Amino acid sequence: MFPEMGSIEEKVDLDSDEEIPFSGARTTNKMQPMNFEPSHILLNRRFSASWVIRKVHRISILRSIHIVLFKARINFLLPFGPLAIMLHYLTNKHGLVFFFSLVGIIPLAERLGYATEQLACVTGPTVGGLLNATFGNATEMIISMYALKNGMIRVVQQSLLGSILSNMLLVLGCAFFCGGLVHHHKVQIFNKATAIVNSGLLLMAVMGILFPAVLHFTHSEVHKGKSEIALSRVSSCIMLVAYASYIFFQLKIQNNLYSSLDEARENNDEAEEEDVPEITHWEAIGWLAVLTLWISVLSGYLVDAIQGASDSMNIPVAFISVVLLPIVGNAAEHASAIMFAMKDKLDITIGVAVGSSTQISMFVIPFCVIVGWIMGKPMDLNFQLFETATLFITVLVVAFMLQEGQSNYFKGLMLILCYLIVAASFFVHIDPSNDDD
Repeated sequence: MFPEMGSIEEKVDLDSDEEIPFSGARTTNKMQPMNFEPSHILLNRRFSASWVIRKVHRISILRSIHIVLFKARINFLLPFGPLAIMLHYLTNKHGLVFFFSLVGIIPLAERLGYATEQLACVTGPTVGGLLNATFGNATEMIISMYALKNGMIRVVQQSLLGSILSNMLLVLGCAFFCGGLVHHHKVQIFNKATAIVNSGLLLMAVMGILFPAVLHFTHSEVHKGKSEIALSRVSSCIMLVAYASYIFFQLKIQNNLYSSLDEARENNDEAEEEDVPEITHWEAIGWLAVLTLWISVLSGYLVDAIQGASDSMNIPVAFISVVLLPIVGNAAEHASAIMFAMKDKLDITIGVAVGSSTQISMFVIPFCVIVGWIMGKPMDLNFQLFETATLFITVLVVAFMLQEGQSNYFKGLMLILCYLIVAASFFVHIDPSNDDD
């Protein structure tokens, strides 16, 4: 009998449990505060979640600032930039302004290469090299516009020519040399097809620069003083079209054509750990813009101090324009190309060094000619015979170095020695045209 009562009690309890939600008004009044409390808790949770998101966002920004500005030891040179600006306005010592600006750009260039490397982890080597070349050449672009506006035609021509020579000989040579020393136990390889395409574009740029100089010095112009500029403007438009086609080819078609060339290398890279970016791609893009802007500002003060530094150090302005100024302008490419070569990423190194030279010769120089046309400045492609011959021989040397698709420290050493010969040649070279300055 007791079991029956127990079963009856269980049934009553079950029935009562089922009838609780459907009881009268008294029961609903008791349940109302219980329904209100979860919504209040949800509101508090939403508020706390948004607060946590904002807190994490702030922490991520502070973490990004710490990684980019304070983590690298070379950043102790950053104060030299503001000091150069202070000396520019407080003193007339142009030599110190030139030196402090030069030193202040060095850590910015290294951080620019770091930000590009972080972005290349997401975009891949082709787009990463193109982005680095673009941000690295922004300094040359701004310096050229500044000098072109002031009518300094020869300074524009010599600085851009020096940038091409510095990228192809010094930057690429140092990258091959350092990468070969670090990876001396193996042969470093890169995409030979991409290097051949860049070499062809560089030869096309030499052709565009060579004919106006030959036309001028052979005195075979139809209209003296006008045919040379007209030919330069037409050639510049053609070179811009060729560079735009090259960008489309590199980003859209190249992956399909050369994918088979990379399949063998992908098998070797599977064993290696993939690089994990320390900052997000949006943070990398933001840092690229900020660092490029700051480098451009310091480059402006550097250009203003060139004449004073030339007088105080007894160095010709032509040597500063062709050798010293491009080294500063190419500091970003120099740091990043060496960094990528030491990490055995030669495709990005070629994209930075040779790609930057291609971009200057096929885009920046023709763009300056078109902008000078709009400004009414006689900017042309006549770089004088000495400069044009130097460029032609340099392109040939680099093309022979890249044709095997392999690199080592000896090739890098030869490129560096070739650059020393070029620098020594310009140190004893007298510019035949000083009227444009």
